Amino acid sequence: MRPLLLAGRLVTTDAAIQLFAPWDQRPLDAVAQAGSLEMEAAAAAAARAFVVTRKMPAHKRAEILRKIALGLGDRREELAALIRDEGGKPIQFARAEVGRAVDTFNLSAEECSRIEGEVFGLDGVPAGEGRTAIVRRFPRGPVLAIAPFNFPLNLVAHKVAPAIAAGCPVVVKPAEQTPSAAIVLGEICIAAGWPPEAMSVLPCDRSVAGALVDDPRFPVISFTGSDVVGWQLRARAPNKQVLLELGGNASAIVHHDADLATALPRIALGAYAHAGQVCISVQNVLIHVSVLDEAREMLISAAAGVPRGDPSRADTVCGPMINPGQATRVEAWIAEAVAGGARSWGGGREGNVLVPSVLEGAADSARVIRDEAFGPLLVLQPYATIPEAIARVNAGRFGLQCGVFTRDISALWACFSDLEVGGVIHDDYPTFRVDGMPYGGVKDSGVGREGPRWAIRDFTEERLLVLRA
Repeated sequence: MRPLLLAGRLVTTDAAIQLFAPWDQRPLDAVAQAGSLEMEAAAAAAARAFVVTRKMPAHKRAEILRKIALGLGDRREELAALIRDEGGKPIQFARAEVGRAVDTFNLSAEECSRIEGEVFGLDGVPAGEGRTAIVRRFPRGPVLAIAPFNFPLNLVAHKVAPAIAAGCPVVVKPAEQTPSAAIVLGEICIAAGWPPEAMSVLPCDRSVAGALVDDPRFPVISFTGSDVVGWQLRARAPNKQVLLELGGNASAIVHHDADLATALPRIALGAYAHAGQVCISVQNVLIHVSVLDEAREMLISAAAGVPRGDPSRADTVCGPMINPGQATRVEAWIAEAVAGGARSWGGGREGNVLVPSVLEGAADSARVIRDEAFGPLLVLQPYATIPEAIARVNAGRFGLQCGVFTRDISALWACFSDLEVGGVIHDDYPTFRVDGMPYGGVKDSGVGREGPRWAIRDFTEERLLVLRA
């Protein structure tokens, strides 16, 4: 049994969940599960630790973060294997995820020394004469970090690393299917010098984690997952700093002047990598009517050629779905779209692997259009003008990122100005992300931004000193 991490200590419990590999359903480790006693112990430890971490100097926090990055690098293959086995992520992407987690901790180390502050005079009005304002940011307190299965290391890193940089203890609730990478990360944090009581990783049932959602000792909650659960959580904790990264059904706009030979392979990769189980996976492809026929044939060919199957193979792009139930759900969504008049190419199922599919002509009411598929499919939609494409993207309830393939700066600027999304990606798929950029969405895609600098802002609060000369 793999133990959980409670206030820096590896602990086994009477309860455990057996994990199974999504690829072939073989049994993996059983993992200890936290109950109410472990939750209370972690909360009490985090509260005690905050007395220490809030006073820890920036250079010390930065040193710890750099050591964590080195520790992740030392255990790169172990972590990549855990991500592959528990989540079914193809090994090339699992290794890339570990590399990105290293970047996330190094970037957070750099941000330690430049947490923002401000000094300005108050003598713009008579009452402010002789007074100066000093504004600094201070850590809010312990962070409850709730992470999903699809990036079980780097999305945890995007919560843990900024928390350490800000001086906040953290309790991680990892995804039920993929907890082990987060537990190993917690061990690495302790070995690097982060106070043991300031780090817990607690696999548990959602109902058990609810105790920490309600606990006043956690003023910050950072959640990545489904939009339904995320907004329920925010409603449950209205007086807390609740940050939500809730995914979407990302669009790519392919204008008439786009380089199709470059754009379409990137779109196919963005749609089918990790079986589309990525928050910014390409789902809707808006193609200018003048290039629609050519683009359609190229995308159908690209989908048919995507290497799929065993996530241990070096070339696999589209691995298994996280569980058979999710595979069945995506199949049902495709069948619904076809029944409603859509055409479909590709598709089908090989065990727990879905064959990449291309759809066209889906009704606006179809779930493959309006909801997050989280599976290996893309839906083609023609448009005639950039305003029309923008309107189609904005008609959806999500707004995370959108890719825009064009050489026309006016068209690009119109997209940047008018698309209701958190990020516009020029000449690349909406799946593009580097770990130092502000990442997050609007509408049902959430609130707040990830990326070390921006997360640190959310994990800290401004405090004003009025200094009398």
